[in-house]
Amino acid sequence: QVQVTESGGGLVQAGGSLRLSCAASGRIEFIDAMGWYRQAPGKLRELVARITSGGTTRYEGSAKGRFTISRANAKNTVYLQMNSLKAEDTATYYCIADIDGTRGLIDYWGQGTQVTVSS
Repeated sequence: QVQVTESGGGLVQAGGSLRLSCAASGRIEFIDAMGWYRQAPGKLRELVARITSGGTTRYEGSAKGRFTISRANAKNTVYLQMNSLKAEDTATYYCIADIDGTRGLIDYWGQGTQVTVSS
């Protein structure tokens, strides 16, 4: 059984920083891309950042220049460093990992971690 678990969310003032972590566990042969999505109330889930197994990164929208995605392959973990946070960053943040486990390469989602930015 493969699991993906986020941590690090919380309440922060505008202009502050948070670091999210996401660890994959279970029977894992290989992890391809990992990434972060977010979903604010009443809005669609959107891509924030993505990183390949080779370290190539991609950022969307307002994450560019403020957020940094990184990963520790030996720990099956991906991070999202969020700086200069704004009220509009308030959302539930979800981790996704493309994992080759016992059932082939499948996208696994975490349960989400809440980030609230007060203005």
